[in-house]
Amino acid sequence: MREDMAKYRRMSGVRPQSFRDLETPLHWAAYDASLELVERQEAGLALPRLEEALQETLAQLETCRAGCQGPEEQQEEEEEEKKEDEEGAGGPGGLYEAVAGHWIRVLLCRQRCVADTATRPGRSHPVPDFLPNQLRRLHQAHAQVGNLSEAVENVLSVLLFYPDDEAAKQALSQYQAELGEPRPGLGPREDIQNFVLRSLGEKRQLYYAMEHLGVNFQDPDAAGAGARSGYRGRRSPHTPHEYFEGLTVLKAAQLARAGSVGSQGVRLLLEAGERVRKVTQAYFSPERPLHLSFTHLVCRSAVEGEQDQRMDLSHPVHADNCVLDPDTGECWPEPPAYTYRDYSGLLYLNDDFKGGDLFFTQPNALTVTAQVRPRCGRLVAFSSGGDNPHGVWAVTRGRRCALALWHTWAPEHREQEWTEAKELLQKLKEEEEEKEEEEETPGRDPFPEPPSHKLQRVQETNAEPRRAREEL
Repeated sequence: MREDMAKYRRMSGVRPQSFRDLETPLHWAAYDASLELVERQEAGLALPRLEEALQETLAQLETCRAGCQGPEEQQEEEEEEKKEDEEGAGGPGGLYEAVAGHWIRVLLCRQRCVADTATRPGRSHPVPDFLPNQLRRLHQAHAQVGNLSEAVENVLSVLLFYPDDEAAKQALSQYQAELGEPRPGLGPREDIQNFVLRSLGEKRQLYYAMEHLGVNFQDPDAAGAGARSGYRGRRSPHTPHEYFEGLTVLKAAQLARAGSVGSQGVRLLLEAGERVRKVTQAYFSPERPLHLSFTHLVCRSAVEGEQDQRMDLSHPVHADNCVLDPDTGECWPEPPAYTYRDYSGLLYLNDDFKGGDLFFTQPNALTVTAQVRPRCGRLVAFSSGGDNPHGVWAVTRGRRCALALWHTWAPEHREQEWTEAKELLQKLKEEEEEKEEEEETPGRDPFPEPPSHKLQRVQETNAEPRRAREEL
């Protein structure tokens, strides 16, 4: 079918408008159209399509949720036998349990609607952060065309999903500063606020059922990824059996400025990142300059008492600049992947832990082709595309720390935080030097002797130290 479509597209007189997709849902069609405009940096034209994609996504969610309330068939014989026994008893408890069971299944179905809506037709995995990422693009596009009030509404909506998103917080502060006078009426979008509140209410009911009725519920949002700045000592977004901590270079510099960490360690962090960049460029791209795109100090720690019979991974198999589809072996260069990343690097900082090996696979994400054991000071660098799917085996004991770096050929995607961190450290160094000079000043003799007299007295009292200085 794909070959036939390609053949038709090559025929003379056939225009793109001649094709009509009868399978792609409306929200995906609007979503793809908006992405094309965003990539062309046409914010004004992208805004209507971005809003259309969001509204169609919410409409598709409502359609999915409505389908959860229909009649259902009994799928297990044990449930049918149990139901017959309860009906034979004639007690009212059977009716109550049946109603409760039906409602729980409705709630579980509704929670799955988010993932179903975020899954492209023909794919088996949803696009991560499908709804929040649409809101991120909306607030950025509104800001670019000067619609600051709308930008504030959308960035506040992002914070409903991720209250600790540093990038969203910074954008909000910037928008509010540009608006000038405070506007108390500005808040998150009403449609998104209603969606989040309703979802949280349903989750509370399911958690209650899980605790008191033995219902098996895996919250699809419980391990959601956090802000770009890292995860502050919470459960890993990939497994509940590990803690995940992250630190960016700018955050490290800010901590040094506040006196929480030593500036020497932060400078070492920047120097290590620059050395990794030079080595990666020399090996992979000697004729074309590479730029640091993102630097992240990450640590994964095994949760004590939760490591028995682990079958999960510390980090599932993925590619760094495209969305890997193991079912088809394709890797799609589209958001949420950072498509501008060209090379990836990992500088391991310790090896006193168990597990945590890096491994590479074929595009099916199953066949392991190579494996690397972390060693302190070992650097692993590779191209970021679909030719290098990789993951991390479970960390079952101790704490595994590494400096993760991504490089790009595109100078416009150079890591701005790296430059800001370097400038902040330079200011900190100047402040420390000024402080040292101020501390030394009170200790000086307020009435110093003339240089000739002072030198003469040193020579008369002790001549040996002077000869030593001359020899040195």
